[in-house]
Amino acid sequence: MKARNIYAVFFLSLFSLILIGCGATTTSESTGEYIDDTVITTKVKAAIFNHELLKVNEISVETFKGEVQLSGFVSSASHMPIAVRLARDVTGVTSVKNDMQIK
Repeated sequence: MKARNIYAVFFLSLFSLILIGCGATTTSESTGEYIDDTVITTKVKAAIFNHELLKVNEISVETFKGEVQLSGFVSSASHMPIAVRLARDVTGVTSVKNDMQIK
């Protein structure tokens, strides 16, 4: 019976630590936010990939709390606003930071 109580306390403590670890701060995301950002990143990459003028393998997409950062290279200055617009049009994107450069 005593061992059973020890296991119960152990698992309750472990569960509490897991819940505390899943909370968001200003520099980290909660588990739900991380999943949302992963979905946003995937949708932005797909939108860029499906555009005939853009090369997805040369544009990097990162998302943190709905804010998308585009970096990498485009072959023309006219391609930058296209990539930014495609990113902004994805549901869940709150802002887009353009760090792309012309190759």
